[in-house]
Amino acid sequence: MTATALDTLLVSLQLTDSAFPSGLYTLSHGLEGFLQAKQVDQETMPELLADLLHHSVGPADATALALANRAATAGDWADVVEVDQRLFASKLNRELRLAATRTGRQMLDTAQLALGGEALDRYAELVSAKRSPGCQAVAAGVAYAAGGVATEQAVASDLFAFAVSFVSAALRLRLTDHRRAQTTLRGLAPVIKEVTEAALHRELADLGGCVPIADAMSARHERADGRMFAS
Repeated sequence: MTATALDTLLVSLQLTDSAFPSGLYTLSHGLEGFLQAKQVDQETMPELLADLLHHSVGPADATALALANRAATAGDWADVVEVDQRLFASKLNRELRLAATRTGRQMLDTAQLALGGEALDRYAELVSAKRSPGCQAVAAGVAYAAGGVATEQAVASDLFAFAVSFVSAALRLRLTDHRRAQTTLRGLAPVIKEVTEAALHRELADLGGCVPIADAMSARHERADGRMFAS
């Protein structure tokens, strides 16, 4: 049975719902590190988020999601594994790698229960056998494929989920309030559209972001004496 547009929309809504237990609520995506270093405030937080989408999440995770979604839809598991391995290798410190695989495996486990299907079962076998790392973006790409969600919608949905997670962390770090958070998310619509379109046109060789200061903030955060978030 072919999934209808409403079916796929409902899958996207479920997978990106903040109540979906993927573990994203444990992450600040580097924001706490920037705050500890006094490199971000209420005014610059939205700019930091937009920069991360353009130069880190888009070229890395969103690109991996697009490639994995297409490969899983086609049943090309060798390509799924290659995308997963390359994305994992592109994460330069332990904190980022652990965050990606912990949330990825949690998403995979929950999506198997909620959505089911051969695609998720096959990917779970590859992750269990340690052939594939199980990064969140790749797990999401496979989950969207299992739900019949088209690649463009899958990428845009997951980018919005990242933005919501980032802004939620900002709320807990007192870098925004609920009303300004919604303004920030709405203002990101053109950025998410641009980043989605760019991700759809990248090939595997193009996968990987480049934001050295974000890597440095993450490394600093990993060694902080006290922290609220896992990343």
